[in-house]
Amino acid sequence: MSTRTDNHDIAMDPHAELAHRALDGIEVLLLWDRNDGRLRVVVDDVRSGDSFEFAASDGKQALDAFYHPFAYAAVGGIRYRTPGRPGGESVAAEAAASASSLR
Repeated sequence: MSTRTDNHDIAMDPHAELAHRALDGIEVLLLWDRNDGRLRVVVDDVRSGDSFEFAASDGKQALDAFYHPFAYAAVGGIRYRTPGRPGGESVAAEAAASASSLR
């Protein structure tokens, strides 16, 4: 493996995967942009093809958002729809309703 190839790969894709998890068809990624230092969380539902992403302001928030992406989506007003839910109901809205009922 040459250093030249490694440097070329970094230049082509400035995003570094810091964490990844998958469960029941939902994949969550924590990405760091090498160019601007920004962190973001990406959520993909591989069964439905739906996805969403959002920026995290710092490392602590990013890790929390990585483990609780639907809660962060609900608070941030990010709509996440999945087929099979009545009326195309938003998963994020459902998570917000559940969270507020716990208060």
